[in-house]
Amino acid sequence: MRKFFFPIQDNIVHLHTILNILTMNRLLYAILIVAAFTSCAESYNIQGSSSVARLDGSKLYLKVVRDNKLQSIDSCEVVHGKFRFSGQYDSTRMASLYMDDRSVMPLVVEQGDISIRIDDAQQKVSGSPLNELLYEFLDQHQQLDNRLVELGHRESQMLLDGIDEETIAQQLSVEAQEIARQTDSLETHFIIDNFDNVLGPGIFMMITSGYQYPILTPQIEELMSKATDAFKNDPYVSDYYRVANEIHQQMQGGAPTTDTTIEEPNDSIVQSILNAE
Repeated sequence: MRKFFFPIQDNIVHLHTILNILTMNRLLYAILIVAAFTSCAESYNIQGSSSVARLDGSKLYLKVVRDNKLQSIDSCEVVHGKFRFSGQYDSTRMASLYMDDRSVMPLVVEQGDISIRIDDAQQKVSGSPLNELLYEFLDQHQQLDNRLVELGHRESQMLLDGIDEETIAQQLSVEAQEIARQTDSLETHFIIDNFDNVLGPGIFMMITSGYQYPILTPQIEELMSKATDAFKNDPYVSDYYRVANEIHQQMQGGAPTTDTTIEEPNDSIVQSILNAE
């Protein structure tokens, strides 16, 4: 019997060795799968500084739109004027910096060493390609906004100087229309230039979110007539344009139209369309 015992024992030992190798292979395979998925995620690093004393001790949130909802993806506290966000993301996204429920400033979450500067004079994000583009645009937009504010100051001064109101209106309205034309052109060209990255849909959202309800304007119609598939298929853009068209068609008695004149729809039309989403 003994001459059969040892070969069987050797076979058992050999079987255990094979099972251990298979287990290790499965474990190694699982580690490689996890590593592969992890490598697909990019890292972001955002360093911030502020000279605004009231921000010290405040909680800041980094929020993005997901499934048409604003969601926080990171948070931090401002300590001695410094704050930092870091983590991983699956795709480049437009985001907003929030303090409590108040939006502070927009930014792009993307790879790179991103820097945020907040002071009483300005708010700026730099250090990555799309953020540089975004804040170059916002700086130009702010200059145009400042010119409109200056028109208001000039109107007040002209009234104090005793100039006739009709004369003031004629003079300043021409300048206001020119500023509005330049603003429209700046926005339109920037969105067109960035149809295929997050800045195009992001700025479109920033512009249209100021409307009480989705409307069609000549600017929006021009954008959609030139839009790439990537821009048209952005969830916010496609939803906005669909609802704006439905409101517009109901205002026209249900018939499609290319007329982009802005009219005030009654609340029942707007609510019936929005509630059907």
